[in-house]
Amino acid sequence: MVRIHKILFSLVFVFSLALSGCGEETEKIAAVEDNRVFHWKMVTAWPPNLPINQDTVHKFSRDIELMSRGRLKIKVYAGGELVPALQTFDAVSQGAVEMGHGASYYWAGKVPAAQFLSTVPFGMMQNGAWAWIYGGEGLELWRELYEPFGIVPFPLGNTGIQMGGWFNKEINSIEDLKGLKMRIPGLGGKVLAKAGGNPVLLSAAEIYTALERGTIDATEWVGPLHDLRFGLDRAAKYYYYPGWHEPGTQLELIINSNAWADLPADLKKIVEAAAASASLYMYGLSEVGNMDAFNSLKTKDHIQVLEFPKEVTLHLAKLTTEVLREEAEKDDKFMKVLNSYTEFRVRRASFNRATEQSYQSILRELNN
Repeated sequence: MVRIHKILFSLVFVFSLALSGCGEETEKIAAVEDNRVFHWKMVTAWPPNLPINQDTVHKFSRDIELMSRGRLKIKVYAGGELVPALQTFDAVSQGAVEMGHGASYYWAGKVPAAQFLSTVPFGMMQNGAWAWIYGGEGLELWRELYEPFGIVPFPLGNTGIQMGGWFNKEINSIEDLKGLKMRIPGLGGKVLAKAGGNPVLLSAAEIYTALERGTIDATEWVGPLHDLRFGLDRAAKYYYYPGWHEPGTQLELIINSNAWADLPADLKKIVEAAAASASLYMYGLSEVGNMDAFNSLKTKDHIQVLEFPKEVTLHLAKLTTEVLREEAEKDDKFMKVLNSYTEFRVRRASFNRATEQSYQSILRELNN
C-alpha cells in the first residue's frame, strides 16, 4: 500500500508541474528516473599504462561510474588492445565503440580544420586555447566539424607547452632541417616539410624503435616525463626546446553521436563534468611531472639540452604563416576556423601583453 501511495504521489507531482508549465523541470525529473544501465567501450590513442594520458582516461571512467552510481560503466582499451591507436576516430565514428580519446591532429587527413583544436605552431598556449574553446567559438566550431562524422567532441586534457624533440644531430641552422626524417604530426609536420624536412606520422608505441634503428632522424613526443619513460634519451643525444610546433596541446574526448543521444540528460552532465575535471587533472600532473623530469635530464652527461637557434625558430614561424594560408585556400572549413582562431588571438593580444607577458618579463629579470 505504501508503494502505491508513493507512485501516485509521483504521478500527481509530475502532472501538477506539467499543468503549471514547468516542462524543463519535468524533463529533469524524467531524466533522473531513467534507471537504465549503460556499458560503454572507450578506445584511446595511447599505449597501455602510459603515465598521465592513459591514467587520466581511467580516472575519467572511474569518476563517471561513481557519480552515476553505476548507471554508466566505461571499459577503457589502450591503443592496439581493441583497435589500432590511430584508428580511434574511425572506431567511434562507425559506432564500433561509444567513446575515444586522442588528439585531433591524428585525424587531420579526415578533418584538417580540427587541428586548431589540438594545437597550432606558434599559436596560443594552454590558457589562450582554453579561453577560445570554452569562452569563444572553439567548441562550437569543433562540434560543427565533427557532426558529419557522427561524433560529439569534448576537451579532455592538455599537456601544456611541449619540448622541441630529440635529434641525432645538432640543429645550428635551417639547413640542418633539410632532408631530416622526423616523427611530427599535424600542422607542425607541414611546416617541417616546407622547411625541407620529411615528416613521419607514427603511433606512440612505434617511436622509440624507429628512432633507435635510424628509421627516423628525430622525433617529438610530449615532454620530459613521457620522453624519459619512453627511453628516448637512450636513442638520441640532442634534446631541443621550445616546442614551437605544440605550444599547448589539447586532447579530446570523442563520443558517437547516436550513443550520446541515447544517454539521459543527467548522465550527459556527469560526462561533461568528469571531462572538465580530467582536463585540469591532466594539465596539473603534466606540469609537475615534466618539471621534475626536466631537472633530472639536465644532470645526464650523455645528452645535451639545447635551445633552437633564433634563426631557426623565426624561419619556422614565417613558414607557419605560409602553411596556414595555403591550407585555408584549399578548405573553406579550415579558413573559417583559422579566421575565428586568429580574430580571438588578436582580440586577446593587448590584454595578454599587459598581464601574462608583462609579468613573465619581470620574472625573467628577477631570475637573471
